[in-house]
Amino acid sequence: MSSKIGFIGTRFAGTDGVSLESAKWAEVLWDHRHVSYWYAGKLDRSPDISMFVPHAHFAHPDIMWINEQVFGKHARQPDVTQRIYALADYLKGTIYDFVRKFEIDILIAQNALTIPMNIPLGVALTQFVAETAFPTIAHHHDFYWERDRFSVNAVGDILSMAFPPALPSIQHVTINSFAQEDLSHRCGQSSILVPNVIKFEEEPPEPDDYVKDFRKDINIADDDILFLQPTRVVPRKGIEHAISLVAALKNDKCKLVVSHESGDEGDEYMHALAEIAEHQGVDLRFVGHRVSDYREDDPEGGKKYTLADAYSQADFITYPSIYEGFGNALLEAFYYRKPVLVNRYSIFIADIEPREFQVITMNGYLTRDVVAHVQKTIRDEQYRQEMVEKNYELAKAFFSYTVLRRKLRALITNFTGLEDL
Repeated sequence: MSSKIGFIGTRFAGTDGVSLESAKWAEVLWDHRHVSYWYAGKLDRSPDISMFVPHAHFAHPDIMWINEQVFGKHARQPDVTQRIYALADYLKGTIYDFVRKFEIDILIAQNALTIPMNIPLGVALTQFVAETAFPTIAHHHDFYWERDRFSVNAVGDILSMAFPPALPSIQHVTINSFAQEDLSHRCGQSSILVPNVIKFEEEPPEPDDYVKDFRKDINIADDDILFLQPTRVVPRKGIEHAISLVAALKNDKCKLVVSHESGDEGDEYMHALAEIAEHQGVDLRFVGHRVSDYREDDPEGGKKYTLADAYSQADFITYPSIYEGFGNALLEAFYYRKPVLVNRYSIFIADIEPREFQVITMNGYLTRDVVAHVQKTIRDEQYRQEMVEKNYELAKAFFSYTVLRRKLRALITNFTGLEDL
């Protein structure tokens, strides 16, 4: 029996983790006759199957104004409370419209009940589910208590009510074991752990003629050793460690390439990294202007490449993150069969490292042994090939669409009583 699935979030567009994982869920559901529809404040889905609601986006001026009034403060003004609930009432009406328009059977809230980037949307969704007992899956990517910027706030009452809510018709999904434990301890709510996945059942495509210009376009020679940092330029990514690694290798052929822009957290960190690289004599390239969601031409007629293109041309992946909700870039390194350096962030230790992946690890700082291991990996082709092949097969077993399909089958069956997947 097929169902109509309604995805609700602040944004379903681009390559952020929530958008990417939502698309994977929809693909698996679609393979088994479940049709997906989309509700958000920023969308790149077809208008025929989606509802665009500007106030659902966290970057809407009204939502940003609320956030400025309630985070980093201990009390809020009455007009802020009034604005929150007025917008929540409006958004609740649009959720009712969305469910009616597309005859939705099951809602999947993608982080909208998890991190309070859009407080009125979380309140609206909570009220809607409370009023209707609507079958809902709440997919939690990162909770507010995991982010320092939300630790001081004037909305503790609302966070306790809606981020996430404790309602009998909601099934909670967490992406790592720490989040699963926190949800239980803090909120008394059980959850199903569904890790982020990649379609390891299908091999990555071979590099084509288009991508062969990637190195030339970023001024890197064919015989250079390209270290790829496939993340946004934000402090929790620990990119200074990648710079230190390349400096320690003492090889002018080693070039460090960062694939993404700074995002919404400003450029101060990027400028600091540039200074660190200059001081340490590291050739550091920020190529976010060359990497896009799609292959396309820039205004000057130059090529833009995808992140997959960048992976295909990389020799080594650096992933020295201080904190990650899961670690999509690590799975991508496994998928594209690239050796990778990992800073042992907590989720890696708990959920990934026990699978015995062959990665080079550091514990918050570089050591001579770590640098030597990287050098061996670069120089020894057979060792490197055995490493990446083992990682691919392990990831296929633990982080593939097959795993996601099994998890979604349990979630959907809990609502429908039938094994639809």
